Amino acid sequence: MAEQQIAAGEFGTWAATMRRALQGDASADVPCDGCTACCTASQFVHVDPDETDALARIPREVLFPAPGLPAGHVLMGYDEHGACPMFVDGRCSIYEHRPRACRVYDCRIFAATGVDLAEDGKAEVAARVRTWRFTYATPNDELLERSMQRAAAFLGEHPECAGTNTSLNATNRGVIAFEIASLFAGNETPSVDDVRTALAARRASP
Repeated sequence: MAEQQIAAGEFGTWAATMRRALQGDASADVPCDGCTACCTASQFVHVDPDETDALARIPREVLFPAPGLPAGHVLMGYDEHGACPMFVDGRCSIYEHRPRACRVYDCRIFAATGVDLAEDGKAEVAARVRTWRFTYATPNDELLERSMQRAAAFLGEHPECAGTNTSLNATNRGVIAFEIASLFAGNETPSVDDVRTALAARRASP
């Protein structure tokens, strides 16, 4: 049986939208088409202290301090079945007030970077990721994708680049690879110090 394929959209357009979402200027627009794998994949959801709207609607008992982050940063856990506690009757019960992490989550980033979420036990999300198929309007789109994949592979070999306060799980590796792809656009591979410097500069930016 042929593997299912789902249109992921034009790569360059997707990348531009994803970049705006990560910068806080937009929400991800994912053609989920009924898929709720990310809501039931035993994922911890980070909630920033300024997200008062979301925090007002999430029971305090399902939140706990985020390790390695300043006071006020919390994580929302999941139930015994791996589902988000806000996932009720097959849907998000606080969708219009969901945390920023949920607003920017787009599993197509793993298809773009080649990061396998099965590494972190997210088998259902990983299965969805394998179905995405991008189209490419220009050779630059394909170059950008290759750069993202090179960055992700490098981070897999050098997790120390992320620093001691960042857990380099599959999700973080995909997002960081997306953000530093430009470093891997040329023929030469940057050094660990180059990547560390670039990440430090990004974190210092307002």
